[in-house]
Amino acid sequence: MAAKFSVPRGTFDVLPADSAARARIYLAAARAFESAGYKRIETPVFEDTEVFERGVGSSTDIVQKEMFTFEDQGGRSLTLRPEATASICRAYVEHGMHKLPQPVKLWCWGPFFRHERPQAGRHRQFHQIDLEAIGTDSPLADAEAIILLHDLLHELAVPGVELRLGSLGSIAERVAYREELVAYLRSREAELSDEVRARIDQNPLRAFDSDHEGTREVMRGAPTILDRLSDSDAEHFEAVKRLLDEAGVAYVLDPTLVRGLDYYTRTVFEFTSNALGAQSALGGGGRYDGLVAELGGPEVPAIGWAAGIERILLALDAPVEEAPLDAFIVAPESQRERALVVATEARRAGACVDLDLAGRSEKGQMKQADRSGADRAVILSDDGTARLRDMRTGADRPLDLDDIVGEIERERDEAGL
Repeated sequence: MAAKFSVPRGTFDVLPADSAARARIYLAAARAFESAGYKRIETPVFEDTEVFERGVGSSTDIVQKEMFTFEDQGGRSLTLRPEATASICRAYVEHGMHKLPQPVKLWCWGPFFRHERPQAGRHRQFHQIDLEAIGTDSPLADAEAIILLHDLLHELAVPGVELRLGSLGSIAERVAYREELVAYLRSREAELSDEVRARIDQNPLRAFDSDHEGTREVMRGAPTILDRLSDSDAEHFEAVKRLLDEAGVAYVLDPTLVRGLDYYTRTVFEFTSNALGAQSALGGGGRYDGLVAELGGPEVPAIGWAAGIERILLALDAPVEEAPLDAFIVAPESQRERALVVATEARRAGACVDLDLAGRSEKGQMKQADRSGADRAVILSDDGTARLRDMRTGADRPLDLDDIVGEIERERDEAGL
């Protein structure tokens, strides 16, 4: 029977078969970030629209075209969060985190929303990992953030990963460079796309990301900010590169890398995978030294990034097998209640154990045990005794139920698991 309802276009259900791969990414991220001193934060799924208009930038595609914005019953404008950094900086300001020892190191995981054209790896509801270090301008923080994402992608065995690295300079250098770039674009305005031409004054850096052939040709001769960094910004960038070299993290310098948000300063970076085709980005970020102040907080520097879960999964393109059950309990009618007691005790001791909850016959339970992928079946008898059956070989042996977890662990050791 066909479903009467379906999810809106651009969203999707995460089914049990898909959960293992996502859990693997989450657990790997949690281990890596917590071990480096980053603590998890959760922000609301919707915020005051102004958080993103001021934080992300009114000239960005996100604010102009992609945000899901609505008015609540009190007439307030709210927006489903399109990214995490602005929300986290709002929380940093609202909860006085500048009074804590700096930097405040945070990470999050969750759903985000943008009104984009749905395609492979790009959805209107999508999921990201996000990492931020707020309250330091040290190039050590830049390098640490990049290394953590590099190592996570390496641990997950994402194929064909490349790191593109650039710098946008400080705000003062960006202003001077921006004026130079605007003048250059105006001198060749007729060759630009309508969209780039309309935003020359608002956001000229976005011209570097254009797919329009005429614009791409113009941008091949455009001035780049890497050649115009101040001494302090150039020194900062050299330190980041040196730290990445020492950590064995390879990168490609990209003087045209601007990212899609207005708040970036100094270091910017992006990880791509050749397994994704034209839409190759896995994630990236950069330094945003003026964002906290823009949201009403103190002048504090910061660095952060976001990586797309669906993008990583698409690049991996391989199912992740769920951890097998240690045992499936098979019981006759007289032992069904006891089966739950045995399963509960085994679970509390750390074993992965399942049992029949649908009233199947013993033969049906054995079939279910086989379908479950369990390595063993614990078979209870009417007389209170039990057997342990190896589901691969069919071999049975007596089992002491008081030591079910010990028996499983001994079998694992013997099998070298």
